[in-house]
Parts: sequence; structure tokens; C-alpha cells
Amino acid sequence: MTAPRLAWSLFALWVALAAAVALGGGQPFDLFLMIGLTPFALVGALVASRQPRNPIGWILAAIALLSAVSALLAGYTEAASDPAPVAMWLDDWLSDLWIVLVGVAIPLLFPDGHLPSPRWRPFAALAIAVFVLGVLGRAFGDRLLETEAAKDVRNPYALPGAAGDAAAAVASMIGLLIILATVVSFAGLAVRLWRSRGIERQQLKWFAYVGSLMLLALLISASSLLFPEQVGYTVGSVGWHAFLGIVTFGLPLAIGAAILRHRLYDIDVVINRTLVYGALTATLGGTYLALVLLIGLTLGTSNLAIAISTLAVAALFRPARARIQAMVDRRFYRRRYDASRTLEAFGGRLRDELDLDALERELVSVVGETVQPAHAWLWLRSER
Repeated sequence: MTAPRLAWSLFALWVALAAAVALGGGQPFDLFLMIGLTPFALVGALVASRQPRNPIGWILAAIALLSAVSALLAGYTEAASDPAPVAMWLDDWLSDLWIVLVGVAIPLLFPDGHLPSPRWRPFAALAIAVFVLGVLGRAFGDRLLETEAAKDVRNPYALPGAAGDAAAAVASMIGLLIILATVVSFAGLAVRLWRSRGIERQQLKWFAYVGSLMLLALLISASSLLFPEQVGYTVGSVGWHAFLGIVTFGLPLAIGAAILRHRLYDIDVVINRTLVYGALTATLGGTYLALVLLIGLTLGTSNLAIAISTLAVAALFRPARARIQAMVDRRFYRRRYDASRTLEAFGGRLRDELDLDALERELVSVVGETVQPAHAWLWLRSER
């Protein structure tokens, strides 16, 4: 079977499993998971069919398939009055596999399917060994299963001697090593981004952009501890659901755009707009709340305070956006900012320049400074 046919066959299998989960009356979270993992399955099939030697596509397809099987088993164990022990057992540890693929395999191998350098081979081997031990420990440890339908069921396939304080200590150590391996994998991605140039740098920017959004969502969720209980629950829920949405939709789409190079260089525009409108939203939102509180305390009427604050924020929108855009360009896009300033200065001198030779030298100099071509010439049409 050719690689494209195999890739799309795996996608068809995922569609069948997702349909079984939906028709089987799974939990709302499982249904949301199937919808959210559609980009993983589709992008995985596209990448695997077009670049079969790049393991990223096959990893995305495996993530979608493993999650679908896990959701199908969870739906079965919750619906059946006497579920089969093997189904409860698989449901308990199978989800660990696709979490490993997301947390370690993709950061280490993105975007070309190779490690950042040969020096990373010992770490990759160690990470694989740690995760294999972790999965084996969950699969064959003497413990209670941690699924919704088997809370009081002991592992039916536990190995002799896989219980006690020593086994628990080993499991805790492996858990810490798994977290450490995940952190180091993302650190390797950051090192690769720092050293990258050209097309690879643009590809890594897509991943870094989505990773930054994921981190921001986690920080919002963690900030719920700073608020009262009801407000904190709302903030935490918003942050966590945003994180899930970014992981399920944003991550595979960014990977697909980077590897397939579809609108690859648009990432600079996306980052720029995110910085500008994120800062603009925070600024205007803070201004609005401050004005509402200040005017409300001064005048003692909330409706008037809301009306005045809304008009003030609307009036501030355009100048605030222009100011923030200039700040972002000056801080993060210095070359483009300098080029824009150079062109503005040249336009001002152009209106007063009468010497054609001086204008020619100035124009060639400005083009060389802003566009930075290898060579630049200027031809002037003679009058005849």
C-alpha cells in the first residue's frame, strides 16, 4: 500500500471511530474531543500523504486514532452494566500514549522530522525509555483503575510485586521524569528556533505562536487562584477551555501550515496583529473599567458612567491602535519600522529636490537601505 493510500485509510478509520463515539451516545467531553481532533486527523493525513518520510504526519494521525479508541472505550465502560475487564484496563492507560506524542515527540521532531542535532539522540532514547516505563507502570501496576466507570476496580492485569511503597516511589519518580522530559523537549524547540534561519525559522514561528497562546491560556487558568471562588471558577474555566481549543484546533493547523508551507510567511502578520489587538484590548478594557468606576463614584449614577466610558473608549480606539502599532513595530519589527521612517523622510525631501542627479543617488540609496537588494540600478527615460 502506498503512503497516500495508507494515510487516507487511517483517516477513514478515524472517521469511523469518531462516528461510533457519536452514535454510541458518548459523554459531551468525548463528543467535543472528536470534533476538536478533526484537524489532527485531517492535517495528519495531508502531511503523511504529501511528505511520507516526515513522521509528524503519522504522529498526528496516531494521536487522532488513539484518542478516538480511548473515547470509544470510555463510552463503552460507562454504558455497559458489566464492562469487560480488558476494556476498563485499556481505557485506564491508553490515553497516556497520545499525550506523550503531543508533549515530547512533536516538539522534538518538528518541523522536518529530525532531532535538533545528533547530540539529542541520548535524550530522545532516555525520554522514550521513561515513557515506556511510565506506560508499563500504569498498565501493570497493582493499583485501582483511574477511570470513571472503574473507580473501585483493581487492575486485573497487575504483575506480582507491583505494589507497595517501593513501587509507588518508582511511579512518582517516573512521573517527575516525564514532566522533565516534556519541559526539555520544548526547550529543544526553543533552541532550534533561536538557531534557525530562512524557511525553517518561519515554520518554527507558527509553532511558537500557538505555544505562546497555549501558555497564555494556562496562565489565565492558573490566575483563578487570585480571585474569589465564583469569579475564580469562571476565570479558570475560560482559561482551561481556551487551552483545549488551542491545542485541538490551533496546534494541528499551525503544524500543517508550517510543514506544507501554505501561507507560510503570513505568520509575521498574524503575530503582529495579535500583539497589536491584544495590547489594544487590554488597554481599552482597562480604560473602560477605570472610567466606569471613576465616573460612577463621582456622579453616583452607573448608566451615565457606562455611556460616557463607552464614548471615550470609542474615541480612543483609532489613536490608541496607531500608537500601539508604532510601538510594536519599533520593538519587534525594527527593520520594517526603520524602512517606513526612511521612506517618510525621503518623501519629504522629494518634494523639495530639483537636482535630478541628486534625486537619482538618493533614490538608489533609499532602495538599498529599505529593500536591501543585491544590486540596484535606475533607468531614466530620455525625452525625444
